[in-house]
Amino acid sequence: MNNAVAGFSKLSKKEKINWIAKEFFSNPEEAQNIIRNYWNSDEKLQQLHDEFIENTITNLYIPLGVAPNFLINGKYKTIPMAIEESSVVAAASKSAKYWATRGGFKATVIDTEKIGQVHFTFNGDAQKLEDLFHQIKPKFFSDTQSITKNMQQRGGGILDIQLKDKRNLLENYFQLHATFETRDSMGANFINSCLEQFAETLKEEAQNAGLEVQVIMSILSNYVPNCVVRAEVSCPIEDLTDKHITNPQDFADRFLQAVQIAEAEPFRAVTHNKGIMNGVDAVVLATGNDFRAVEAAVHAYASKNGQYSSLSHAKVENGIFTFWLEIPLALGTVGGLTSLHPLVKLCLEILQQPSAKELMEIVAVAGLAQNFAALRSLTTTGIQEGHMKMHLNNIINQFEASEEERHLIKTHFKKTAVSHSAVVEFIESLRK
Repeated sequence: MNNAVAGFSKLSKKEKINWIAKEFFSNPEEAQNIIRNYWNSDEKLQQLHDEFIENTITNLYIPLGVAPNFLINGKYKTIPMAIEESSVVAAASKSAKYWATRGGFKATVIDTEKIGQVHFTFNGDAQKLEDLFHQIKPKFFSDTQSITKNMQQRGGGILDIQLKDKRNLLENYFQLHATFETRDSMGANFINSCLEQFAETLKEEAQNAGLEVQVIMSILSNYVPNCVVRAEVSCPIEDLTDKHITNPQDFADRFLQAVQIAEAEPFRAVTHNKGIMNGVDAVVLATGNDFRAVEAAVHAYASKNGQYSSLSHAKVENGIFTFWLEIPLALGTVGGLTSLHPLVKLCLEILQQPSAKELMEIVAVAGLAQNFAALRSLTTTGIQEGHMKMHLNNIINQFEASEEERHLIKTHFKKTAVSHSAVVEFIESLRK
């Protein structure tokens, strides 16, 4: 079998599917049917999806759910979440309900600064380069006026440009380090367009001054340590009580210790932060934002002090329990998929058309809610009981249980611990 193919991108969609079906499957017709079953019956809608990326053959569906009852800064929100992992939406919803009766979530955007860089080398007198930079700095702004005009009208634009000497990292390495405000757009295209013009201006002005610079690349940075939002919950310790928390002081102590372990121990911190990102990514994806960029930025931020650590923190002061996180989130509510994808537009409508700042607050709250739910389970009943009950549906579907079998299985496991082997064994006993 030869899996190499020439000119694949030039083939029609039908030809691509035929090649894949014949090349990789013993039953090509069955493979083609599976691929076609996931097409949208609306041809225009399917074409829209086909054109989001290259070499499209079909759609991979991820469930879109909602978590209601989030009281954020005094207003109720129903949060859309796109995720395939069971128990995430349920956990977020439970946290929302829990904190709605204890003052709700407070969220604050600390800053919205985004970053882009022109990376270049210069082998010469650094003082001459610095003098040139200060001389031509106004020209960076004037040469990008046509690019920044509309953004400036919306209250955004270029905030500052700095020359950074990075020769301690690499030989002859310098940067133009620029900061931006992009308002409600994520701003990637805007930032990159500005940076490319900065590079042209730098090369031209350096040549005029008899200095030789070599531009390596011009690109935004997804690390945005000054585009940060804080989300928190707090209440008197005695208000923490519920059916699972009979001793609120003991719960608060155990909760704080669990957070402290994640602050100190990287192996735990990674799993701890992954739980936060279950909530964050689900909302980022549902609102058409770039969850890969968010993930990269968040995990870099978790390492900003030299060791990977917890993104969330907890304390008890004067009898008040407080749990919070601060994370970098570069998000947008205009442009890109937000104006193209029908379900993304629907999700933003559910969120009552938030600004980028408001979306930052909502996403951070979803992450904190998810983290609280996980730590609450871990320090009380344990996380597996609830998780495996949610996972039961996946196992039932895997074995294509009939309606009668489904009823018997769910009835049996209401009082029996769920494990994959236990469910399989019960299904086999039914079918005997």
